[in-house]
Amino acid sequence: MGVENFFGDNIIFTRVNDAVNWGRKYSFFLYPFVTACCGMEFMSLAGPRYDLDRFGAALPRFSPRQADLLMVVGTISHKQAPILVKIYNQMAEPKWVMAFGVCTVSGGFYDNYATVQGIDTLIPVDVYVPGCPPRPEMALDGLIKLQNKVQKEKFSDYPKGAAPTTPA
Repeated sequence: MGVENFFGDNIIFTRVNDAVNWGRKYSFFLYPFVTACCGMEFMSLAGPRYDLDRFGAALPRFSPRQADLLMVVGTISHKQAPILVKIYNQMAEPKWVMAFGVCTVSGGFYDNYATVQGIDTLIPVDVYVPGCPPRPEMALDGLIKLQNKVQKEKFSDYPKGAAPTTPA
Protein backbone atom coordinates (compact mmCIF):
# COMPACT_ATOMS: atom_id res chain seq x y z
CA MET A 1 0.00 0.00 0.00
CA GLY A 2 1.60 3.26 -1.19
CA VAL A 3 1.36 6.67 0.38
CA GLU A 4 -0.87 7.83 -2.48
CA ASN A 5 -3.37 5.08 -1.75
CA PHE A 6 -3.36 5.79 1.98
CA PHE A 7 -3.96 9.56 1.70
CA GLY A 8 -5.88 9.58 -1.57
CA ASP A 9 -6.25 13.03 -3.15
CA ASN A 10 -5.49 14.86 0.09
CA ILE A 11 -1.70 15.04 -0.28
CA ILE A 12 0.65 16.96 -2.53
CA PHE A 13 4.22 15.88 -3.19
CA THR A 14 6.86 18.52 -3.85
CA ARG A 15 10.39 19.51 -2.93
CA VAL A 16 11.12 21.97 -0.14
CA ASN A 17 12.98 24.25 -2.58
CA ASP A 18 9.95 24.42 -4.87
CA ALA A 19 7.52 25.12 -2.03
CA VAL A 20 9.65 27.87 -0.47
CA ASN A 21 10.40 29.47 -3.85
CA TRP A 22 6.69 29.41 -4.70
CA GLY A 23 6.03 31.35 -1.50
CA ARG A 24 8.88 33.77 -2.20
CA LYS A 25 7.83 34.56 -5.73
CA TYR A 26 4.35 35.62 -4.62
CA SER A 27 5.42 37.65 -1.58
CA PHE A 28 7.81 40.38 -2.67
CA PHE A 29 8.26 43.24 -0.25
CA LEU A 30 9.42 46.04 -2.49
CA TYR A 31 11.40 49.12 -1.61
CA PRO A 32 10.71 51.86 -4.18
CA PHE A 33 13.75 54.06 -4.83
CA VAL A 34 11.95 56.63 -7.01
CA THR A 35 13.94 59.63 -8.21
CA ALA A 36 12.46 60.97 -11.45
CA CYS A 37 9.65 61.05 -13.98
CA CYS A 38 9.32 57.25 -14.23
CA GLY A 39 7.77 57.48 -10.77
CA MET A 40 4.40 58.43 -12.30
CA GLU A 41 4.28 55.21 -14.29
CA PHE A 42 5.47 53.29 -11.25
CA MET A 43 2.64 54.75 -9.13
CA SER A 44 0.04 53.56 -11.62
CA LEU A 45 1.07 49.95 -10.90
CA ALA A 46 -0.62 50.05 -7.50
CA GLY A 47 -3.91 51.32 -8.90
CA PRO A 48 -6.91 49.18 -9.78
CA ARG A 49 -6.10 49.00 -13.49
CA TYR A 50 -2.77 47.17 -13.10
CA ASP A 51 -3.18 45.92 -9.52
CA LEU A 52 0.32 44.99 -8.43
CA ASP A 53 -1.29 43.06 -5.57
CA ARG A 54 -2.20 40.23 -7.97
CA PHE A 55 1.50 39.50 -8.29
CA GLY A 56 2.22 39.52 -4.58
CA ALA A 57 4.10 42.81 -4.49
CA ALA A 58 1.52 45.35 -3.39
CA LEU A 59 2.69 46.76 -0.10
CA PRO A 60 5.83 48.88 -0.40
CA ARG A 61 8.25 48.85 2.50
CA PHE A 62 10.06 52.07 3.28
CA SER A 63 12.70 50.38 5.39
CA PRO A 64 15.35 48.39 3.52
CA ARG A 65 15.52 45.91 6.40
CA GLN A 66 11.94 44.85 5.67
CA ALA A 67 12.29 44.69 1.88
CA ASP A 68 13.60 42.04 -0.48
CA LEU A 69 12.92 43.71 -3.87
CA LEU A 70 14.62 47.02 -4.61
CA MET A 71 12.88 48.82 -7.47
CA VAL A 72 15.14 51.61 -8.70
CA VAL A 73 12.96 54.01 -10.68
CA GLY A 74 14.44 56.99 -12.50
CA THR A 75 17.73 58.77 -13.00
CA ILE A 76 20.50 58.08 -10.48
CA SER A 77 23.12 60.78 -10.06
CA HIS A 78 26.59 60.14 -8.69
CA LYS A 79 25.54 62.10 -5.60
CA GLN A 80 22.74 59.56 -4.97
CA ALA A 81 24.88 56.51 -5.74
CA PRO A 82 26.28 56.00 -2.19
CA ILE A 83 22.73 56.20 -0.79
CA LEU A 84 21.52 53.56 -3.24
CA VAL A 85 24.42 51.25 -2.40
CA LYS A 86 23.82 51.73 1.33
CA ILE A 87 20.14 50.85 0.94
CA TYR A 88 21.06 47.76 -1.09
CA ASN A 89 23.56 46.65 1.56
CA GLN A 90 20.98 47.07 4.34
CA MET A 91 18.54 44.67 2.68
CA ALA A 92 18.44 41.12 4.01
CA GLU A 93 19.22 38.11 1.85
CA PRO A 94 17.78 36.95 -0.46
CA LYS A 95 17.30 40.24 -2.28
CA TRP A 96 16.53 41.22 -5.83
CA VAL A 97 16.86 44.43 -7.86
CA MET A 98 14.70 45.73 -10.71
CA ALA A 99 15.98 48.64 -12.84
CA PHE A 100 12.94 50.59 -14.03
CA GLY A 101 13.37 53.06 -16.89
CA VAL A 102 16.05 53.74 -19.46
CA CYS A 103 17.82 56.28 -17.21
CA THR A 104 18.21 53.64 -14.51
CA VAL A 105 19.22 50.93 -16.96
CA SER A 106 21.77 52.88 -19.02
CA GLY A 107 21.80 56.56 -18.04
CA GLY A 108 19.29 57.39 -20.78
CA PHE A 109 19.94 60.52 -22.74
CA TYR A 110 21.91 61.97 -19.80
CA ASP A 111 25.40 61.24 -21.09
CA ASN A 112 27.20 63.54 -18.67
CA TYR A 113 29.47 63.56 -15.63
CA ALA A 114 26.62 63.77 -13.10
CA THR A 115 24.55 60.72 -14.08
CA VAL A 116 25.34 57.07 -13.37
CA GLN A 117 25.40 55.24 -16.69
CA GLY A 118 23.44 52.21 -15.47
CA ILE A 119 22.96 51.09 -11.89
CA ASP A 120 24.55 47.75 -12.68
CA THR A 121 27.86 49.59 -12.25
CA LEU A 122 26.87 50.04 -8.57
CA ILE A 123 24.75 47.03 -7.57
CA PRO A 124 23.78 43.74 -9.25
CA VAL A 125 20.52 43.94 -11.23
CA ASP A 126 18.18 40.99 -11.73
CA VAL A 127 15.61 42.47 -14.12
CA TYR A 128 15.83 45.40 -16.53
CA VAL A 129 12.67 47.27 -17.58
CA PRO A 130 13.65 49.74 -20.33
CA GLY A 131 11.55 52.57 -21.72
CA CYS A 132 11.15 56.31 -21.32
CA PRO A 133 8.97 55.98 -19.35
CA PRO A 134 8.25 52.26 -19.36
CA ARG A 135 4.59 51.32 -19.57
CA PRO A 136 3.11 49.62 -16.50
CA GLU A 137 2.63 46.48 -18.58
CA MET A 138 6.40 46.33 -19.08
CA ALA A 139 6.95 46.57 -15.34
CA LEU A 140 4.48 43.74 -14.75
CA ASP A 141 6.30 41.69 -17.39
CA GLY A 142 9.58 42.38 -15.57
CA LEU A 143 7.99 41.27 -12.31
CA ILE A 144 6.79 38.04 -13.93
CA LYS A 145 10.32 37.43 -15.25
CA LEU A 146 11.67 37.98 -11.74
CA GLN A 147 9.09 35.56 -10.32
CA ASN A 148 10.24 32.92 -12.81
CA LYS A 149 13.86 33.54 -11.81
CA VAL A 150 13.01 33.20 -8.11
CA GLN A 151 11.11 29.95 -8.76
CA LYS A 152 14.25 28.41 -10.32
CA GLU A 153 16.65 29.39 -7.52
CA LYS A 154 18.32 26.70 -5.44
CA PHE A 155 19.04 27.62 -1.87
CA SER A 156 19.28 24.41 0.12
CA ASP A 157 23.01 23.92 -0.45
CA TYR A 158 24.33 27.45 -0.02
CA PRO A 159 26.16 28.38 3.19
CA LYS A 160 24.41 30.39 5.87
CA GLY A 161 24.35 34.07 4.95
CA ALA A 162 25.14 33.56 1.28
CA ALA A 163 22.85 34.51 -1.56
CA PRO A 164 20.88 31.91 -3.53
CA THR A 165 22.18 30.95 -6.94
CA THR A 166 20.32 30.56 -10.21
CA PRO A 167 21.20 27.42 -12.18
CA ALA A 168 22.78 27.97 -15.59
